[in-house]
Formats: sequence, C-alpha cells, structure tokens
Amino acid sequence: MALTAIGVALKTYGLAWKAALPLLKFNGRLKEGWEQRTLADGEPAPADLWMQAASGGEAYLAWEVLRHLKPAGTQTLRVLVTTNTLQGYQTLLRAAEEINGRRAGLAVQPWYFPFDAPELMDRMVRRVRPKLAVILETEIWPGFLSACKAGNVRVLLANGRMTTKSLAGYMAWPDLFRALGPDRIMAVSETDGRRFGTLFGRERVRVMTNIKFDRMGDAGPMARKTNPLGDLIPDKDPFVIFGSVRKEEEHDVTRLAAGLMSARPALVLGLFPRHMHHLDLWRRAMDGAGLNWVLRSRLNGPARPGTVILWDTFGELVPAYGLAKAAFVGGSLAPLGGQNFLEPLTSGVTPVTGPHWKNFAWVGREIIDSGLAVEASGWQDALESLKKIVDNPPPRQEVAKAAKQYIRDRRGGAEAVAKQVADFLNKD
Repeated sequence: MALTAIGVALKTYGLAWKAALPLLKFNGRLKEGWEQRTLADGEPAPADLWMQAASGGEAYLAWEVLRHLKPAGTQTLRVLVTTNTLQGYQTLLRAAEEINGRRAGLAVQPWYFPFDAPELMDRMVRRVRPKLAVILETEIWPGFLSACKAGNVRVLLANGRMTTKSLAGYMAWPDLFRALGPDRIMAVSETDGRRFGTLFGRERVRVMTNIKFDRMGDAGPMARKTNPLGDLIPDKDPFVIFGSVRKEEEHDVTRLAAGLMSARPALVLGLFPRHMHHLDLWRRAMDGAGLNWVLRSRLNGPARPGTVILWDTFGELVPAYGLAKAAFVGGSLAPLGGQNFLEPLTSGVTPVTGPHWKNFAWVGREIIDSGLAVEASGWQDALESLKKIVDNPPPRQEVAKAAKQYIRDRRGGAEAVAKQVADFLNKD
C-alpha cells in the first residue's frame, strides 16, 4: 500500500468516526468520561510515558507494571494511563493513589482513552508529547498508532495476545497495519508471537511471561473456620463445583450434572453461572434433568446431600473452591475459550476443564501434562475424571503448594516490560 493509499485509508477512517461520534453519545457505557473521551474539557498533562489499558483486566496489568517502573536519576517519571471502561478507570484511580503515595519518583495520571478519531488522537499526542506509548494486550487503534508515528512516539505492545479471528480482521489492511505497527511487540506465547509476526513482521516480536502470573498472590486454601461459606457446606458430604458455566454448554453441563448426581447421590453440587442473567436457563435445565436444586440466596443452613445449589450471589466462587473436593471449570465444553482454572488450583483443588481453553493457553500446556489440571475430551470424560477426584481427592495443601510453585516459576513479566520501557526511555 503506497503512502497516499494509507493517507486515503486514514481519511476514510476519520470520516467514519465523525459520523459515529454523535450516535455514540447515546451509548450509556460511553457517557461516563465523555468529556475526556472527546477532549471536550481539555487534555491531560504532558507525560513521558503513555500506557493504554483497555478495561479492568488490563488496568490491573498496568498497575503491576507501574509497581516495577524505576525512574532514572532524580527526575520524576510522568505516566499517563488510559482506559476505555469505567471499571478500568476506577482501577487506574486506585493504582495512581498507591503509586503516587509511595513518592518514589512516579507521577501517575489516569484518563479515559479518547475516541480513535485521527483528529482527536493527533491533538492528544501533541499535548501529551510522550516519549513512549505502551499498549497492553491487543489494542491496535489506527488513529492512535498514526498519531504516534506522526509525533515520533515509539510504541511498545506488551503482554500481547492475538487470536486467529483478530488476525484475520487486521489482515484486511495488512500494509496499513504494517506501516503503523508498534516498534516492539512482547507476546505472551510463541503462537501469539507468530500471529503478531504475520501482521507486523517477525523482527519486531519477542516472547515474554504473562504479567497475569505476577498478579497472582501466594494465598493458599482458606481454612474452613474462616470460610464464610463453611456453615452452608457440610464437611462430611462431598462438595463439587461447576464454576463459570456458560449457556452455550448448557446441554453438556446438564448431562454432566445429572450423571455426577446419579453416580454419587450423597454429594452437594454448586453450580455457578458465568452470567447471572442466565439463571432461569439453569433452573429450567435442572428441572428438566429431574435434579433437586435450591438457590444460594435461599439457603439458610447446611445444604442437604443430593442438592444442586444454583449460585445467585456474587463474589463467592473462590471461597467455595476452598471447600470443594473437585471442580469442573466451565466455558470449556463448547468452543468459548474456557475460564480461569487457576482459581481452584490455588485453593488446593485439582480442576477438570473441557477441551476448549484457548483463552488460558498462556498458562502453559505443562499444567495439564504435570497433572495439576485435567483436560477432558467431553462431558463423559469430565464425568469420569470428577468421579475419580471425588473418590480420592489429592491433599489440598499439596495441590496448592504445587500450584504456587508453578506460578512462581512463571513470574517476571511485569519486570521484563518495565526493563523494556526503561530501555526505550533511556535511548536518545
């Protein structure tokens, strides 16, 4: 794509934003921070480093990197951190309060990421004048990247992930993204690195450890006497969790639940929907399977053996893992990418997952090969695995200890990004 063609593409992109902006004002999620998103109420202060974290998850990664940044000499390192969501903004506010409170030579300013209209991004870059921009995970905005190129701002994409679907979308304009691409990409796996290399050129890509390992603390299994759910789950009856199950796998999860309750009628099953607004679907599914169920919110005393608890309260999955003998982690019996099976592991429970867990491929295949987690080929295979674990659960403390060691061996991603940031900032 010739330079003139890139200019035409960006102009077309800008016209699309100009048409879209009046409509976006009616979006409830975007009203929060509208003045910052449109720069209608001014711009942020100049900064040496601009770090973009799309939403809440990436904001926590940014927080971890900020903790590892070390200013050179006595000069304050000014950092602008931006995000697209309210949850991300609230997280960045807490991060700024902590980092600024340390008085360790960093000055952190949170801001909403402006809409990617090229005119807005050009204005933002001219005002902030960063030496370096850091993108966390996969935030490839043409207006932002173009403004950085025009302003001679180097760009680092860190903790990078790239799905085949995303790559296919970006490959619609391969020359455009190659021309605007980051100066360096730090991908979380060789597979992600190859995909970034296809789009931007392999010479720009390095592989790093996922920062998410750094965020995992050393907390072990919660003692029953301090567990807030201890009075609801009798110690003498096996307790099994189906964590973060999704509506797309409802048929298989229901058969798994029915098979497990039939094979082990004395157990208590805690079913945690990934999305609470689908609770009625799970009620109907349990009724259709002839299973006895009760809502968690209606449970005032110990659950009876042979009961499915439909969890309709938030924030109790991790304490529940602390009481479970076995766990199935959802989002994995249908091609949905899986859910977090490190949570039960750090609670001392060997998790069973279906075959679809590509969203957590960064954890490493070794977690399955080592036996720390079990990968089932389908619901029948998951049923057999759960029965074996229920009948002979590995010692909780040993599982938690092995999980902690697995995580510790893979930490260091935030430090690696901080070092790369320092290298860029210290270059003339």
